[in-house]
Amino acid sequence: MGNTSENKGKKHITLGLLAHVDAGKTTLAESILYLTGAIRKLGRVDHKDAFLDTDELERARGITIFSKQAECVLGDKQFTLLDTPGHVDFSAEMERTLQVLDYAVLIVSGADGVQGHVETLWRLLDQYQIPVFLFINKMDQPGTDRAALMEELNRRLDEKCIDFGRQDSEEFFENIAMCSEQALESYLEHGRLSGEQISSLIQERKVFPCFFGSALKLEGVEELLKGLETFTRCPEYPTEFGARVFKISRDGQGNRLTWMKITGGSLKVKTVLCGQGEDAWEEKADQLRIYSGTGYQMVPEAPAGTVLAVTGLTKTRTGEGLGIERLVHAPLLEPVMNYQVQLPEGCDPGQMFQKLRELEEEIPELHIVWENQSNEIHAQVMGEVQIEILKSLIRKRFGTDVEFGSGSIVYKETIAAAAEGVGHFEPLRHYAEVHLLLEPLEPGSGLVFDTACSEDALDRNWQRLILTHLEERCHPGVLTGSEITDMKITLMAGRAHLKHTEGGDFRQATYRAVRQGLKKARCILLEPVYDFRLELPAELIGRGMTDIQKMHGSFRPPQTEGELSVLTGSVPAAAMHDYQKEVTAYSRGRGRLVCSLKGYEPCHNAEEVLEAIGYDSEKDTENPTGSVFCAHGAGFYVPWDQVERYMHLESCLKPEQLRTLEEQNGIWQETGQERQDSQDMQDRVRGQSGAETAGGPSGAASSGQGASLEMDRELKEIFERTYGTSKRERQSFGYTNVSAAGAYRSTARKKPEKEYLLVDGYNIIFAWEELKELAKANIESARGRLMDILSNYQGYKKMTLILVFDAYKVQGNPGEQAKYHNIHVVYTKEAETADQYIEKTVHEMGRQHRVTVATSDATEQMIVLSQGAVRMSARELAEEIRHTEQEIRATWLEHHPGSKDYLLDHMSGEMSEMMEDIRLGKKHF
Repeated sequence: MGNTSENKGKKHITLGLLAHVDAGKTTLAESILYLTGAIRKLGRVDHKDAFLDTDELERARGITIFSKQAECVLGDKQFTLLDTPGHVDFSAEMERTLQVLDYAVLIVSGADGVQGHVETLWRLLDQYQIPVFLFINKMDQPGTDRAALMEELNRRLDEKCIDFGRQDSEEFFENIAMCSEQALESYLEHGRLSGEQISSLIQERKVFPCFFGSALKLEGVEELLKGLETFTRCPEYPTEFGARVFKISRDGQGNRLTWMKITGGSLKVKTVLCGQGEDAWEEKADQLRIYSGTGYQMVPEAPAGTVLAVTGLTKTRTGEGLGIERLVHAPLLEPVMNYQVQLPEGCDPGQMFQKLRELEEEIPELHIVWENQSNEIHAQVMGEVQIEILKSLIRKRFGTDVEFGSGSIVYKETIAAAAEGVGHFEPLRHYAEVHLLLEPLEPGSGLVFDTACSEDALDRNWQRLILTHLEERCHPGVLTGSEITDMKITLMAGRAHLKHTEGGDFRQATYRAVRQGLKKARCILLEPVYDFRLELPAELIGRGMTDIQKMHGSFRPPQTEGELSVLTGSVPAAAMHDYQKEVTAYSRGRGRLVCSLKGYEPCHNAEEVLEAIGYDSEKDTENPTGSVFCAHGAGFYVPWDQVERYMHLESCLKPEQLRTLEEQNGIWQETGQERQDSQDMQDRVRGQSGAETAGGPSGAASSGQGASLEMDRELKEIFERTYGTSKRERQSFGYTNVSAAGAYRSTARKKPEKEYLLVDGYNIIFAWEELKELAKANIESARGRLMDILSNYQGYKKMTLILVFDAYKVQGNPGEQAKYHNIHVVYTKEAETADQYIEKTVHEMGRQHRVTVATSDATEQMIVLSQGAVRMSARELAEEIRHTEQEIRATWLEHHPGSKDYLLDHMSGEMSEMMEDIRLGKKHF
């Protein structure tokens, strides 16, 4: 590392290196340090002498496990390099580092292209709003294609990824100018863009520079360094002290190191630092160490922008803010597997638990849990590779050989409707009462806490204490005892006693209020779900689709990439266990599976999981659902369902609100649910989330006669032999559409199924000969005639009918939804085909309603079958309409004998003409 006094006046920039495993990230870091003069010898990962692979476990496995720091200089800028883990099992370590980055270099393997984990990293970089440079590595390997890789980067990451290989060319400036209106105006006026303008676009994440090369051969690395020197800017920092803690570790002597970035003012040796919240602390910063590899320099003062390790702090936590820093991102990645830690004979579980907690603060993706009922230690981790690393760490650090039991899924719980929770704690000479409102939030929202309580009713200090108690722990649910998530908890009311209330009283009342609210609510069991990308030889893609369906997953239509077929979608994490090995086996090494955590969604086999776990909330004495009241000088316990009879404060909700919540959490009122279904339909047709709609009656297809029915049965048999049985009862992934026998438990009775028909407009037009001929002359006339025919059909059948037309080639088209008489007409938005819209809609509604899709697209028919809908071909739709017209005519003639001509005169002109032509055999389909 350079001399500290020389670097003191330089501008500080923190640069993170991120990549998929084996993309060459550490090799690039080695090349950067070598070319900038920070190291004299170029090490290699495979030679186990890389400068930043300092841990013996890393050298042995050849992967980065812990984030590392190195210092280098580019011009007048001092760069702090942070090399992060690339393996998905250590993603949380990488994510913590994102909180302190000014810029990132994302390394992509030119030989492998954009892998699934690269897309996960890209989403995280977007979430944290970090400017990104891309280095496409391993371009020296045979078969790498620069143009093809740029196309893939634009398609799978962002179209603003720009090749910075020829920075003086007209094409280069044109590409950048297209990323911003202001840049385009400047380019048109001056014919080029200045370096300062390009730097601004990069910092604002409107341009993502791409460099190509081979880090191992030092090719293209100098161009990357020149780009970093030219197009990065040093952030402006406030004068008041602030810092973000992103890592805890220990040095070779066992000293605890708190890694932080100074984000304001400066930090001096022996400065007293203070924690925040109820557990506030004060400790002195003893040493300020600036590391580069395993070596470090101690400095008396660290200015803003510096990344350093501080000794002397024993109570800091990863993710904590110091000084003016308050809000630090909650981690987006979290463990999904739970393992029992099996200790050797004679090892004390209590002592080992405390030792493992020491590891927990160093490894953010590790959660150590003590199970009271079984007196066992459990570890929640990201994956099996991390298990092997943990065993080695425990052996090295504590001299104990442990084993890990078979893994189980980390479940979570949420609620489907709002509920009021009341907690009361009043043993003798204690008093506190708390009223909370629990409301469901969108998936992935986590827990949000707020107060709507008047300070006249409850002092501000007590309110703050209640909010602290809400935030200080993971609250267990009442289905399995799993952590709750995705809800807003609002303090509505509370009461304290002038003499008898202590801080611990409100802790008890708050915890009990949460539990009582959960017991009253309709609770949903959540499971982790993976996004997957499955690459297989074309002849094996049917096997892959069958496997995914058996795992209760969903998938998009297969895509062809060279000789491979690619299947993407989502699937429950519990079903994906060991599937990678299975893919390798049946594809003989030619297949590849990449998974990344999508989030938590309703559990596909909730009843089975609930029965297997066997949790009883009433027997969980550590987390009581009832409250404690006082009478005649003694406290007594009141069960959760009787608390309202004894509570001292009135409910914070009005009577009509209480009735509504009781209906939502109890028995569904049929008429009210029908109104809700109607409103849901209207909302979707108006274009929620890019027009996500569902439609269609399953009974329509069954009305077809003769050969069409035989074809339907034959296709169904072929489909089930190839892809497995399509189970309508399988539950979808929407919180509001959960089966009553599945993810939540309540007294709700089954709602009547609604019928929807979803029609692929242009597919039908060009399949029906008359409409096809009409479209050649005037496409609007063809659309209008189809809408009239379907409007008459819907008027008789009374299903909800949605007609979908492609408008995806219309630039800037936001999509349009309209009502045409009694049917819904949807024009898709730009870049969205009718097929995509239909697949998305069927995925959302196909498991909860009777849905039929009318299309003659063979691929589309297979997809809708896999999502639980019924398919109807264009020919079958025409036959169904003819059959309907015959029923109408027969009914009319039965009541109006001799009025055939009147019927034809008064039916819709389009429908009557087409029906008559069909009857006379003039039209064929």
